[in-house]
Amino acid sequence: MSVLATLLTALRGGTVQVVDLTAPLSERTPIICLPPERGQPWPFSREVISNFDEPGPTVYWNNIRLSEHTGTHFDAPAHWLSGRGGQDVAQVAPTRLIGPAAVIDMSAEAEKDPDFLLRREHVEAWTAAHGALPEGGWLLYRTGWDARADDPERFINDRHTPGVAPDCARWLAEETPLAGFGVETVGTDAGLAGDFEPPYPCHWYLHGAGKYGLTQLQNLALLPPTGALLVASPLPIVGGSGSPARVLALVESREGA
Repeated sequence: MSVLATLLTALRGGTVQVVDLTAPLSERTPIICLPPERGQPWPFSREVISNFDEPGPTVYWNNIRLSEHTGTHFDAPAHWLSGRGGQDVAQVAPTRLIGPAAVIDMSAEAEKDPDFLLRREHVEAWTAAHGALPEGGWLLYRTGWDARADDPERFINDRHTPGVAPDCARWLAEETPLAGFGVETVGTDAGLAGDFEPPYPCHWYLHGAGKYGLTQLQNLALLPPTGALLVASPLPIVGGSGSPARVLALVESREGA
């Protein structure tokens, strides 16, 4: 049996399960709020083209309006000054959109302190317990923040959201074999990271190193620390700095492990 046939059998039989890591996209999807002097992203909105009515008796469809960075989305290197001239989202190789996932769970710490920062020693403790970070893979940072997704005000939390310490962001970007970093919050950086040095260090270091970001993920609690395969599917927007994405994880069931 071929590799793909084996995978299909495992999916149909349930020994490999598909976990959707994507937040549903709607008019209530939280978006980042920038200082008034900065440009502002559009929230998701839609306008009906036709709904089985006079403009289109046989078709229901909508026009939509949103930022490239609305909801669960993919950040390409071209998104940040440090990655200027780097890959836009359409230039990311498809093979870079599929890779192993490591999940670090700091939800207890973030529950106690919404401004909690992931530090290098936390990741090194994880690797001591679970092994090296995956080459060409993703580090997914679980904080429990997805539990707030139905309440935009609580999700944004007046910018008090967990993130990554600047030295840890630089280390992840420059000294690990990761392809990217994923979070449950509105962006890959802490809510107060505009005051860090450098500001927004995850964006600065990851994109400067040609690496990627995933944000507003859900269901990380359903993934094991290692062993999941992540599939990210942003739209290949030519010249795009990023894109809303459907993000899935393939996980072996305990019976199939």
